[in-house]
Amino acid sequence: MTLVEWSSTLLYVAFVAYLIATLFFGGAVRFGNKEKSAMNKRWGLYAYGLTIFGFLANLGYFITRWVAAGHAPVSNLFEFTAAFGMMVVGAFILIYGIYKISALGLFALPLAVLIIAYASMFPTDVSPLIPALQSHWLTIHVITAALGEAVLAISAVAGLIYLLKNIDMSKKSKQRFWIEAVMYVLVLVLGFVASNLTFSAIYEPVDYSYVDAEGSEKTIEYVKPALFGMNESQVITEGGMQPLVDMPPLVNAQKLTTVVWSILFGTLIYGLLRLILRKRLAEVVQPFTKRTNSSLLDEIGYRSVLIGFPLFSLGALIFAMIWAHEAWGRFWGWDPKEVWALITFLFYAVYLHLRLTKGWHGEKSAWLALIGFIIIMFNLIAVNLIIAGLHSYA
Repeated sequence: MTLVEWSSTLLYVAFVAYLIATLFFGGAVRFGNKEKSAMNKRWGLYAYGLTIFGFLANLGYFITRWVAAGHAPVSNLFEFTAAFGMMVVGAFILIYGIYKISALGLFALPLAVLIIAYASMFPTDVSPLIPALQSHWLTIHVITAALGEAVLAISAVAGLIYLLKNIDMSKKSKQRFWIEAVMYVLVLVLGFVASNLTFSAIYEPVDYSYVDAEGSEKTIEYVKPALFGMNESQVITEGGMQPLVDMPPLVNAQKLTTVVWSILFGTLIYGLLRLILRKRLAEVVQPFTKRTNSSLLDEIGYRSVLIGFPLFSLGALIFAMIWAHEAWGRFWGWDPKEVWALITFLFYAVYLHLRLTKGWHGEKSAWLALIGFIIIMFNLIAVNLIIAGLHSYA
């Protein structure tokens, strides 16, 4: 096999290992009636070992793809998102090694699996770097930012478990509504995967011509029915459907179409799950959080932000500005990705301020950690897919 084939195989092995490890963490939670139960410890040990095995396979994917490509595999959405999923697992391994909370694995590993599944829906071909990316700052900036986001993801996982444990799902409340909304958003990622797999099986791609922001005519291929068209879109493929609405050059209409189809499929999946389970998804998973220690979860969430926030700030702002000055001759340009990185930075700065000066512990802190990760995922999904800018190559 070629190195690229080896890397794909190793990523698949990691994916499967994380799925199996999730089941073992479920066993550890299920048999954790007693704090020092032998069964609980055995399931937890197996789960942790499988997670480390999967991470090593994941790391093998990263290294072999790096060697095959000749550059760090973080230059497009597939590579960056797959690396992000790997780093989430790495951050979890570190945190679990300290705190030994099995419920953390039961929620963190499915998150990593969802992220890797999301990544696999993008083109996986190895291609040369475009001139704008041919810099050592690609490796430094992107990997540091992704590592910071991965540690912040563990803060959100701890916050989610805290909220699931402490919110009364039997009573109608704003907290119950919003925690279910979080579960719905997670299902939307499944909708993205399901829509991609469905249309790749039943839909023939259609080519369109459009006019870009510079006034040049270009061609683009849609692999899903075109709901939104690029500026002045015209169908080229015979029998193809004309887009329902044309969007201005600022919006990547092709990717907006992908997002909308993902929402439609995700909503359908969510509705089916509700019909089958006959209860809210948050109520389904809540029993797995009942034996967790709330104060420990609060500490994990806070300490994860203390580690992740400086890493993110260094990678997404400081290193990014140095690279921007080297590439474009300016430190800041109000590009959509730059703006959203600043929003993320300011949000976590406010989190630490409220935590340290206003005493926002417990539920308030958990909600902030969860909202912060939603901001990160909005940047990864919506800003990357919909809004055009200097980072559109990603």
